[in-house]
Amino acid sequence: MMMLKNIGFVAFLSLFIVACKNEGKPEMKTVETEVASEMAQLDPNASYAKAEFGIEGMTCAMGCAKTIERKLAKMEGVKSATVDFNKKIAMVEYDESRVSPATLEETVKKTGDMYSVNNMKTVENFSTEE
Repeated sequence: MMMLKNIGFVAFLSLFIVACKNEGKPEMKTVETEVASEMAQLDPNASYAKAEFGIEGMTCAMGCAKTIERKLAKMEGVKSATVDFNKKIAMVEYDESRVSPATLEETVKKTGDMYSVNNMKTVENFSTEE
């Protein structure tokens, strides 16, 4: 009986050792992506303005702030967008002929019913810049 247990233990141990080896090569996948330069979409002769505004209703950095930041950044005519969850502010640089403060506010509100914009102002430099 002891011999059977030892054989079973050795079989289990050898199976465990063999199964845990990961000698397989990682699978490589190639994904086709459209390469579009952000600068190609921006008009070099455009007049860019900087807007800074508060956002109320955000509850987390990854879900709320990053979602709003992505929505603002994807807007046609927006050069850059940053949402700081800790300070509850957004900083957006945009083409004045294609985007207005009202459309920025509308985009934030469309992202979620719980978000509201306050203290919208046009600035020369963002408050985090020195």
